[in-house]
Amino acid sequence: MGTDTLRTDAADGADGAAERRREQRGWYFYDWACSVYSTSVLTVFLGPYLTSVAESAADADGYVHPLGIPVRAGSFFAYSVSLSVVVAVLVMPLVGAAADRSGRKKPLLAAAAYTGAAATTGMFFLDGDRYLLGGLLLVVANAAQSVAMMLYNSYLPQIAPPEERDAVSSRGWAFGYAAGSLVLVANLVLYTGHDSFGLSESAAVRICLASAGLWWGAFALVPLRRLRDRRAAAREAALPGFRQLAATVRDMRRRPLTLAFLLAYLVYNDGIQTVISQASVYGSEELGLGQSTLIVAVLLVQVLAVAGALALGLLARRYGAKRTILGSLVAWTVTLAAGYFLPAGAPGWFFVLAAGIGLVLGGSQALSRSLFSHLVPPGKEAEYFSAYEMSDRGMSWLGPLLFGLTYQLTGSYRDAIISLVAFFVIGFLLLARVSVRRAIADAGNPVPERI
Repeated sequence: MGTDTLRTDAADGADGAAERRREQRGWYFYDWACSVYSTSVLTVFLGPYLTSVAESAADADGYVHPLGIPVRAGSFFAYSVSLSVVVAVLVMPLVGAAADRSGRKKPLLAAAAYTGAAATTGMFFLDGDRYLLGGLLLVVANAAQSVAMMLYNSYLPQIAPPEERDAVSSRGWAFGYAAGSLVLVANLVLYTGHDSFGLSESAAVRICLASAGLWWGAFALVPLRRLRDRRAAAREAALPGFRQLAATVRDMRRRPLTLAFLLAYLVYNDGIQTVISQASVYGSEELGLGQSTLIVAVLLVQVLAVAGALALGLLARRYGAKRTILGSLVAWTVTLAAGYFLPAGAPGWFFVLAAGIGLVLGGSQALSRSLFSHLVPPGKEAEYFSAYEMSDRGMSWLGPLLFGLTYQLTGSYRDAIISLVAFFVIGFLLLARVSVRRAIADAGNPVPERI
């Protein structure tokens, strides 16, 4: 029995179906556990707070000196995020190959999840001028999150037969956005009312950061109890370092259509990630909106992303995942074009833009994950999903670079935001050229009736 056991579980009768449903419900809860880190820590609280800690430690010229290297305090958070991506890219291929060869994903998932949760909880001690501690905890938490997500995603082809994957993947994203919304509301109540709770602003932020780690660790217990390992076929020993990454890439080159999908995903997902990271800058600098408006907009995106993920999952069942993703890329393009014409000082229209982003955000990401799961050869799930995560994390610098260069050349955030349309147009064209049915057959998987 190989690692693709549950590809045939649909034929196992009522007991097999019940066990599959139980695993799927457990799988959803990892998104519920870890998405709070992405929402409360990375998107809202850590960037501004770590920057303020670095500024308090800076010299008269505004520089801190980690390992003797002069770094402008305002850049320390961005550099820490970049370093965490480098660490993740180095570690993911090794962990993915080890998971596939041993068949023991669950202990590796537990190690990555609790390393990230512990580092996030440790952010409670990030006060005063401890910017180095903050940078270290961010690098560890972010890299661990990437490794854990790679392992988590690699379960999808094992717990859901082809005809269920779009719906299962969409529900996972919906669970994540629901948790992110719930905890962010609680955190914002604490943060905005910190005086009434007898807390300083710094203490309130540190509690919000640590609560994300505690939430992550507590709810990770559910998938770790319900997911099960599959016995792997005997394979050669794992290769060291970059040799493993090179071996994975060589294997993928034998499946050019899988690589073509990854290229399309790399392009349009870079656009998605840039919109997420730069929308608040656009709102504050170009539209003149206040912090409270931006926070409400983030909440609106989170809430509507739940509905969007579920709705696009239903559309995929009728029209196929590829067509639905292509439709979502058209929706992204229209949303950005509308954002270009938003009037300044009009929060209502910015909320409309946030609603548009939320409705396509979760679905486009969820369906991309489920579609890729069909293109993975049996027994190489974690290894291939490490490449998928690296496409997600490792190339997310190009969009911000284009955004920044456009602003530098034009002095207009409107021009910068509309420049991101290129990622969705090019991604659309690249994805449209991929014959996913042939790619699925080349990977050795059954081709669903609708894909």
